[in-house]
Amino acid sequence: MSDILTHIDAGVMTITFNRLDKKNSITSAMYGTMADAVDQARSDAAVRVVLIQGHETIFSAGNDIGDFLNNPPSSKEANVFRFLRSIAALEKPLVAAVAGPAVGIGTTLLFHCDLVYAGDNAAFSMPFVNLGLCPEAASSLLAPRMFGYHRAAEALMLGEPFYAEAAQEVGLVNRVVPPTEVNAMAQTQARKLAAKPLSSLIETKRLMKGAQAQEVLAQMDVEAASFGRMLSEPAAKEAFGAFMEKRKPDFSKL
Repeated sequence: MSDILTHIDAGVMTITFNRLDKKNSITSAMYGTMADAVDQARSDAAVRVVLIQGHETIFSAGNDIGDFLNNPPSSKEANVFRFLRSIAALEKPLVAAVAGPAVGIGTTLLFHCDLVYAGDNAAFSMPFVNLGLCPEAASSLLAPRMFGYHRAAEALMLGEPFYAEAAQEVGLVNRVVPPTEVNAMAQTQARKLAAKPLSSLIETKRLMKGAQAQEVLAQMDVEAASFGRMLSEPAAKEAFGAFMEKRKPDFSKL
């Protein structure tokens, strides 16, 4: 069975992380599948809304570390960056349902969603610094704007989890519900959107996001260049080595 499931019903394309045995960690191939799905959604008249969801116990553990080390994103055309650009540039509404951990890109992709619903077990984290890396998905731009600088600094510099109520307080999440209800809640809201005039939805989204659209894409490119450079530097090598060896990293001399 595929690690990414997609289906279209009632005008909603649902993209589901389906790798529960690996905590829905994401491989390069999975990013490619999702990028292709979003590209299809952009041009397919049968798709009016895109919904991304996981399982009631976990949204995504972020990058699959083994696959990431074997297939590092070597250019901005890498599947991960192609996926991020596709969701950032999507004109149609984008909805997410998040339950359980949402690590790294599991959190940063939410900055590009129009509606986000969370289970009360959701735990968001952006631990890039802890891996000797830097933010991606334009989160270095969007997190300070949404959270305020100091809360964004806490989330991005410490990399510690924050939970559903805190995410709702800073505006990342629209509503918090029991985890067994979150996918259904998001699907209901997505279908409400799909029943509305698509031209009005697209224009409303363009007016809300248009002023920063190019800025977001430019920031993604800047982050991608830094991310690629930092992957080969000592801090990242120590962080990933420690992860694979199941020990605590030592950054004392880095």
